[in-house]
Amino acid sequence: MFTGIVEEKGKVLACEEQAGSWRYRIAVEVVASGVSLGDSIAVNGCCLTVVEIGEGVLSFDVLEETRRLTNLRDIAVGSSVNLERSLRFDGRVGGHFVTGHVDGTGVIKTLRPEGKDVILEIEAPAGFEKYLVYKGCIAIDGMSLTVAKVEGRVVTIWLIPHTLEVTTIGERAEGDAVNLEFDLIAKYTEKIVSQRDG
Repeated sequence: MFTGIVEEKGKVLACEEQAGSWRYRIAVEVVASGVSLGDSIAVNGCCLTVVEIGEGVLSFDVLEETRRLTNLRDIAVGSSVNLERSLRFDGRVGGHFVTGHVDGTGVIKTLRPEGKDVILEIEAPAGFEKYLVYKGCIAIDGMSLTVAKVEGRVVTIWLIPHTLEVTTIGERAEGDAVNLEFDLIAKYTEKIVSQRDG
């Protein structure tokens, strides 16, 4: 479980294909603190398991299925990724509850300055528009963000300078794929209501 508050940007050092999976090696600073083998780290919002720890480097095995369903397929040596350690229950929840189980990828339609703001528009995959709620929460590449506007499958987010500085979103461009995780409470509520009414 995560909060969607990105702790740092890591730099991808290697993406090596192995039998049945890929090994990603990522240079880290902040998230290395207190991490043990088997711990969960959100990498661009994907919950991955630490399989090797080196000096300032964490390694993760990524299944082909994960690459197919997320933007981890687009990562190359030199890419930046958003990183967050798993939630500690004696800490604060600054964002919202994020599982690290990506629902699908969206496409950046717009990333542009508008006055003193920066506007981000993302088109969600078909079938997920029901989870796009005005003033609701959405995790985009692991970032907990607030929805400013919804038009069909397109969600608008207003970004503050801090978010652009400390996450990978400032390095993105129109047409890029981003990992989306929709609100967990909404998904459970939908399931419960559909079973009750069905």
